[in-house]
Amino acid sequence: MTATQGSAAPPAGPILELDGLGVVFTTETGEVPAVRGVSLHVSPGETLALVGESGSGKSTIALAAMGLLDGNARATGFATIAGTPVVGAREADLAALRGRTVSMVFQEPATALDPLTRIGKQIAEVIRNHRQVSAKDAAAEAVELLRKVGIPEPERRATAYPFQLSGGQRQRVVIAMAIANEPALLIADEPTTALDVTVQAEILDLLRRLAVETGTGVLLVTHNMGVVADFADRVAVMYQGEIVETGPVEDVLLRPSHDYTKRLLAAVPRLSVAEAGRPAAPAAAPRPDTDPVVELHDISVVFGRGKGAVRALDGVSLAVHAGETLGLVGESGSGKSTASRVALGLIPPSSGTVSLFGTDLGRTRSRARRALRAGIGVVLQDPVASLDARMTVGECIAEPLRVHRRDLSAKDRRSMVADVLDRVRLPRELARRAPRELSGGQRQRVSLARALVLEPRLLVADEPTSALDVSVQEAVLEVISELQHELGFACLFVSHDLAVVQHFAQRVVVMRAGRIEEQGPTGATLLHPETDYTRRLLAAVPVPDPVIQRGRRAERLATLAAGRTEAQV
Repeated sequence: MTATQGSAAPPAGPILELDGLGVVFTTETGEVPAVRGVSLHVSPGETLALVGESGSGKSTIALAAMGLLDGNARATGFATIAGTPVVGAREADLAALRGRTVSMVFQEPATALDPLTRIGKQIAEVIRNHRQVSAKDAAAEAVELLRKVGIPEPERRATAYPFQLSGGQRQRVVIAMAIANEPALLIADEPTTALDVTVQAEILDLLRRLAVETGTGVLLVTHNMGVVADFADRVAVMYQGEIVETGPVEDVLLRPSHDYTKRLLAAVPRLSVAEAGRPAAPAAAPRPDTDPVVELHDISVVFGRGKGAVRALDGVSLAVHAGETLGLVGESGSGKSTASRVALGLIPPSSGTVSLFGTDLGRTRSRARRALRAGIGVVLQDPVASLDARMTVGECIAEPLRVHRRDLSAKDRRSMVADVLDRVRLPRELARRAPRELSGGQRQRVSLARALVLEPRLLVADEPTSALDVSVQEAVLEVISELQHELGFACLFVSHDLAVVQHFAQRVVVMRAGRIEEQGPTGATLLHPETDYTRRLLAAVPVPDPVIQRGRRAERLATLAAGRTEAQV
């Protein structure tokens, strides 16, 4: 890949080089090795994807490369950026590297941005920290950077606060900050995990263009094999702190040699529209002959008043029956999460009716509404935020029992907690541990156990697997499917991952700008979409085959270019 070097151009050779890197964490129970003898390199203009399950050590490598390890971590071996040693370097030397020679894009932009400082000022501060630039010139550069990363109306957006931007726009701002000083190396740790497929595609296009135009090397940490196929030149696969396989992206994804890589790829849900021969949807059929468990009829939701009012939902009607899973998909801001919160009774509709278990939710009050909610289980995207860190796992799971089943004794609650832990395939002894002591996949299964402990008739799952690696995601979805078959609950499944929805849901509702764009059986709707919008959504989904993905990307970009040309005419 040829490129023109930016002002922070590295010397000849790799921009990042690790040789025998090891990282050990000191804990109360002794030393825990997280990374063992890792050697890799990233050349200018090249993208190396670092993949593996949660806990494999890939994020630890990214932090070690930046010199950002916690105080209880000890690094050994060698790590250099643009020829400058990182392991054992003084903090002053590392500070001179960060933001200038190397920058990092984190998974969650909300935590990387100061909520009390305007966007333009935050970018300008990064510029002035590393270059002798006036405040006026830095502010002008900040606006140009916002324009470069595709933020609309950059002059106006520069004066906005982070909360006034969408998730995709916040991630673009973080990228603008990362490239403000034209770094030679960009480390991107799960930069697209929380984004919908169209925004994800735009972010990947942006990063690809930056690598080509500036010669920036990219170390991409991700669990999304579609993103790897779409973006990476080479792949390094990590397992238990070691690199078990490395090579060009086509070799690793299409001809893996290590058993772990083969298992990892086998767990990836694949979009059937792009790859023939795989089932389009689960065999279970919806049950229209039964009354809906939950039904939204002609629902509209308006936030605010007057000229500032925002119509979040506009005439939405949908229903979920016992034993079926309805997938609710669409871009960020399409209204899918708002619709799920209306179904839960958390957001009152401005017009229309909500029927829950055959009862008009709008006509129920206090005690009756509380009784209805006892029949609902909820699983959210972030299990860390949904579990109280001050409680044990057992106490977190038992909380719905204390609220809705006050007649139960402590012994009965402990017994029901043990039973539901069995159901979600977790050891009973985890009940005595704290949520922070569990892995991401274990925490999400605890959230699922908490949602199912009352054996609800409706499960609402809002992005329950987007932050999980592919093998853990597969296990969590398998548990939900088995329990749905056993308990017969209806499931409203909100997700931006169309491949997961295609393999998990029997019916799908595609939302856009607060309205239903189309809906129907999952196989028919996602294999043969009726609207251009759904086709664009499907075209933006990266598949874990670099050859197929290359063609899909070219076709998508050609369609976008044709659309822009037509709009100009």
